[in-house]
Amino acid sequence: MRKIADIMSEDCVTVSPQSNINEVAKLMKDHDIGFVPVIDGRKLIGVVTDRDLVIRGYADNQSGATSVTEVLTGNVRSVSPNTSVDEAASIMSSGQIRRLPVVENGELMGVVSLGDLAVREIFVNEAGEALSNISEHENQPSKFAH
Repeated sequence: MRKIADIMSEDCVTVSPQSNINEVAKLMKDHDIGFVPVIDGRKLIGVVTDRDLVIRGYADNQSGATSVTEVLTGNVRSVSPNTSVDEAASIMSSGQIRRLPVVENGELMGVVSLGDLAVREIFVNEAGEALSNISEHENQPSKFAH
């Protein structure tokens, strides 16, 4: 059984609680992302999504200098690196979560996204199809048999 540690992204773009919402918005633009974990050292404080920036930030007329702590989503659902890929997929599906922080002892280890799960499923489906094709050929009489 594959674990989240096998498929998570470890090189996450993060910010500190001292960052402001303008810095987060620029990081999102520069890295083409919509989700940034907020960490203090390695400890996960919360996350800022593009939706958080719009709803709690700019739509509420917050200035770009406003601290990320004013707009972040705290108490975020997370999983450990040892969580099975299937369990994480179930959590994401039931909670309609696109990105899930991977946390161990309160520290951010990485992030798993729907894209990470989709890539895994493609490989599983391809492997299953390959096995099916191999089995079909094994059960057919050889054209060389007499």
